[in-house]
Amino acid sequence: MALSVQQFIKLANYYNQTAVLMSAICVQKGGIPIENYSGRMYAADVLEYIVEYARRLRANGKIAIPADVARAIEQFDAQYKRVKHLTTPTQKPIYEMSLDEFEKFMNI
Repeated sequence: MALSVQQFIKLANYYNQTAVLMSAICVQKGGIPIENYSGRMYAADVLEYIVEYARRLRANGKIAIPADVARAIEQFDAQYKRVKHLTTPTQKPIYEMSLDEFEKFMNI
Protein backbone atom coordinates (compact mmCIF):
# COMPACT_ATOMS: atom_id res chain seq x y z
CA MET A 1 0.00 0.00 0.00
CA ALA A 2 1.49 3.30 -1.08
CA LEU A 3 1.67 5.87 1.69
CA SER A 4 -0.66 8.82 1.21
CA VAL A 5 -2.62 11.29 3.28
CA GLN A 6 -5.81 10.23 1.46
CA GLN A 7 -5.25 6.61 2.49
CA PHE A 8 -4.70 7.70 6.10
CA ILE A 9 -8.01 9.61 5.99
CA LYS A 10 -9.79 6.50 4.69
CA LEU A 11 -8.32 4.43 7.52
CA ALA A 12 -9.28 7.09 10.07
CA ASN A 13 -12.85 7.19 8.72
CA TYR A 14 -13.04 3.40 8.92
CA TYR A 15 -11.93 3.43 12.55
CA ASN A 16 -14.41 6.19 13.42
CA GLN A 17 -17.25 4.25 11.78
CA THR A 18 -16.18 1.15 13.69
CA ALA A 19 -16.26 3.08 16.98
CA VAL A 20 -19.78 4.34 16.23
CA LEU A 21 -20.93 0.82 15.40
CA MET A 22 -19.38 -0.54 18.59
CA SER A 23 -21.18 2.11 20.63
CA ALA A 24 -24.48 1.23 18.98
CA ILE A 25 -23.94 -2.46 19.71
CA CYS A 26 -23.22 -1.68 23.37
CA VAL A 27 -26.44 0.33 23.62
CA GLN A 28 -28.43 -2.42 21.88
CA LYS A 29 -27.08 -5.00 24.33
CA GLY A 30 -28.49 -3.14 27.29
CA GLY A 31 -26.03 -0.31 27.71
CA ILE A 32 -22.94 -2.34 28.50
CA PRO A 33 -19.77 -0.27 28.98
CA ILE A 34 -17.57 -0.21 25.89
CA GLU A 35 -14.72 -1.51 28.10
CA ASN A 36 -16.69 -4.76 28.44
CA TYR A 37 -17.45 -5.20 24.73
CA SER A 38 -15.55 -8.12 23.20
CA GLY A 39 -14.84 -6.19 19.99
CA ARG A 40 -12.66 -3.69 21.83
CA MET A 41 -9.59 -5.80 21.02
CA TYR A 42 -10.32 -5.56 17.30
CA ALA A 43 -10.70 -1.80 17.59
CA ALA A 44 -7.35 -1.62 19.41
CA ASP A 45 -5.72 -3.62 16.60
CA VAL A 46 -7.16 -1.27 13.98
CA LEU A 47 -5.97 1.72 15.98
CA GLU A 48 -2.49 0.18 16.22
CA TYR A 49 -2.41 -0.17 12.44
CA ILE A 50 -3.52 3.44 11.93
CA VAL A 51 -0.90 4.79 14.34
CA GLU A 52 1.84 2.79 12.63
CA TYR A 53 0.64 3.99 9.21
CA ALA A 54 0.77 7.58 10.48
CA ARG A 55 4.28 7.03 11.86
CA ARG A 56 5.47 5.82 8.47
CA LEU A 57 3.64 8.68 6.76
CA ARG A 58 5.47 11.19 8.97
CA ALA A 59 8.80 9.43 8.45
CA ASN A 60 8.47 9.91 4.70
CA GLY A 61 9.78 13.43 4.22
CA LYS A 62 8.27 13.71 0.74
CA ILE A 63 4.64 13.74 1.91
CA ALA A 64 3.16 17.03 3.12
CA ILE A 65 0.78 16.47 6.03
CA PRO A 66 -1.93 19.14 6.46
CA ALA A 67 -2.39 20.62 9.93
CA ASP A 68 -5.83 19.05 10.46
CA VAL A 69 -4.47 15.60 9.59
CA ALA A 70 -1.51 16.15 11.94
CA ARG A 71 -3.99 16.93 14.75
CA ALA A 72 -5.93 13.77 13.95
CA ILE A 73 -2.70 11.76 14.06
CA GLU A 74 -1.97 13.15 17.54
CA GLN A 75 -5.49 12.24 18.70
CA PHE A 76 -5.19 8.69 17.37
CA ASP A 77 -1.78 8.35 19.03
CA ALA A 78 -3.21 9.47 22.37
CA GLN A 79 -6.13 7.04 21.99
CA TYR A 80 -3.77 4.21 21.11
CA LYS A 81 -1.62 4.83 24.20
CA ARG A 82 -4.74 4.30 26.33
CA VAL A 83 -5.68 0.96 24.70
CA LYS A 84 -2.40 -0.55 23.50
CA HIS A 85 -2.62 -3.21 26.22
CA LEU A 86 -5.67 -4.60 24.37
CA THR A 87 -3.89 -5.27 21.08
CA THR A 88 -3.38 -8.82 19.91
CA PRO A 89 0.06 -10.08 20.85
CA THR A 90 2.07 -11.61 18.01
CA GLN A 91 5.63 -12.52 17.31
CA LYS A 92 5.64 -9.93 14.56
CA PRO A 93 3.13 -7.07 14.12
CA ILE A 94 0.73 -7.62 11.21
CA TYR A 95 1.86 -4.42 9.48
CA GLU A 96 5.40 -5.81 9.26
CA MET A 97 4.38 -9.19 7.80
CA SER A 98 4.74 -10.10 4.16
CA LEU A 99 1.63 -11.36 2.38
CA ASP A 100 2.90 -14.94 2.66
CA GLU A 101 3.51 -14.57 6.39
CA PHE A 102 0.06 -13.01 6.87
CA GLU A 103 -1.67 -15.82 4.94
CA LYS A 104 0.18 -18.42 7.00
CA PHE A 105 -0.68 -16.57 10.20
CA MET A 106 -4.36 -16.39 9.22
CA ASN A 107 -4.26 -20.02 7.99
CA ILE A 108 -5.48 -19.04 4.54
